[in-house]
Amino acid sequence: MHRGKDPKKGFVILRSVERKTTARILDGTDLARRLREEARAQAADLPGPPPGLRVILVGGDPASEAYVSSKTKAMREAGLRAETIRLPADAAPQALLGEIDRANQSAEIDGILVQLPLPPGHDPRRIFDALDPRKDVDGFHPENVGLLHQGRPGFVPCTPAGILALLDDYAIPIAGRRAVVIGRSEIVGKPVAALLTARDATVTLCHSKTRDLPAICREAEIVVAAIGRAGLVTEEFVREGATVIDVGINRLTDIDALPPHLRTRERLRQAIKERGKVLVGDVDFDRVAAVAGWITPVPGGVGPLTVAMLLKNTVRAARLRASRGAGPL
Repeated sequence: MHRGKDPKKGFVILRSVERKTTARILDGTDLARRLREEARAQAADLPGPPPGLRVILVGGDPASEAYVSSKTKAMREAGLRAETIRLPADAAPQALLGEIDRANQSAEIDGILVQLPLPPGHDPRRIFDALDPRKDVDGFHPENVGLLHQGRPGFVPCTPAGILALLDDYAIPIAGRRAVVIGRSEIVGKPVAALLTARDATVTLCHSKTRDLPAICREAEIVVAAIGRAGLVTEEFVREGATVIDVGINRLTDIDALPPHLRTRERLRQAIKERGKVLVGDVDFDRVAAVAGWITPVPGGVGPLTVAMLLKNTVRAARLRASRGAGPL
């Protein structure tokens, strides 16, 4: 077993498995690097100032702060402009809506991102509704959601777009295949199901009330796990040779927080003992990798692609605005 660590977060990165691995790894890190370079080149070709993203962060949640930092850093490294507006956790909904309106009206801002989750008291749908759909680089405005489900997408949510890009990069067949998506969130589950359907997959969207989930998943040639439960997907969920996409990022600091079937894993126990925390996906990587044909690791799978797609959406927003003229939208 090989251990490395993310020097910024201090989490132990677990690269190997306790059983013989037969699945091939879907490497999101390499694809994300190429997509960021592509976004850099496209941004450099645009007239005027570089594309600009404004992130609005409400409160000081450590995970949200880390996400915002990684996004803005990636933007700047790609030659884009990025700024963050911070509001206190007790900010009124009207204060957030006011910031969104200012960003909507600004000729210097191409993309707007409201970092989730929002503190209690804010209605996310009301916030999404307030965004200018032409600056909605997260793809959450109802106009962009509707276009996606009509098969003529505007801005596509970043994580689902990254998943499809990864499948395409490895030439994983989609048309005619059976796919199961576990999790029906507005951010990942529903949009990735729509994208797979548009590519002619036969899609089943599962959730916490789905009966006999393992049996349904075993019918799939593509499984996307995006339900936020550490290690939920075990080998009994996966048919031999299936492609398994793990969207989960569960940060754990206590071995007792793991499901029972993971608590005895020595590598997990050792990771928490040595570093005090570990990242675990929604898939039991050790066991599933012995059955699947392709699998994404956590970290290094889907996560880097979310940021890369945010760059691409921001550049696309800038290109669309340049084609309409430089005035406010």
